Amino acid sequence: MTELELLRAILDSHPYAIVYVDSDFIIRYMNRYARYHYCVERGYGDLIDKSLFDCRAPQSREKIADAFHAMQKDGKERFIGINARNLRIYMQPVRDLAGKICGFFERFELNLQK
Repeated sequence: MTELELLRAILDSHPYAIVYVDSDFIIRYMNRYARYHYCVERGYGDLIDKSLFDCRAPQSREKIADAFHAMQKDGKERFIGINARNLRIYMQPVRDLAGKICGFFERFELNLQK
């Protein structure tokens, strides 16, 4: 198994959606759960190489862009909100080998707060 195959297998085993977006807000990777959620459940079709904003409500676009620009300054993850399935949504910066933020991935976690 190559390193790429291993990484894909690990990400596809994660029980929540993971979507990697580059610094131009283009979706470059979706794990198995994300593909199912966005392509099958929500009917968007293939989103790879398309804008993240193609599958987001207009009111969330500015919030996402602002959060990414803030991450580029301080390198910290951002809490975005809670979705209809009661999952907490975070944006996590991704750095290239030189340490520069080259994009981010969205991750979802159970919201255990009441």
